Amino acid sequence: QVQLVESGGGLVQAGGSLRLSCATSGRAFSGYAMGWFRQALGRERKFVAALTWIGGSRYFDDSVKGRFTISRDRAKNTLYLQMNNLKPEDTAVYYCAARGETLADWSGVLQASLYDSWGQGTQVTVSS
Repeated sequence: QVQLVESGGGLVQAGGSLRLSCATSGRAFSGYAMGWFRQALGRERKFVAALTWIGGSRYFDDSVKGRFTISRDRAKNTLYLQMNNLKPEDTAVYYCAARGETLADWSGVLQASLYDSWGQGTQVTVSS
């Protein structure tokens, strides 16, 4: 497991942008994938986006395609989520997650239960 520290959340008006960061602390990340999930108040945690750390393959939930971008800086061991054209329904606590072991089926990166490490979460609030 690695320690993950998120930052960059806040309050923004609809149509605005935010960039979330997730830094690994303690040691460099050398695992399989990192991703972002979000949890709205009273709702279950849902997949947002993920990428494989070495290969850089990217996956997005349909609700954010074309608006969100996921990227990483391997030298800084940091994962990013650029969120553009934000909507009120994007309001949630956003969590960064990491998975160490390789998955036989790439679709596993969409499943929260298959991630080993989680950040503390950062609140994103989009006002209408």
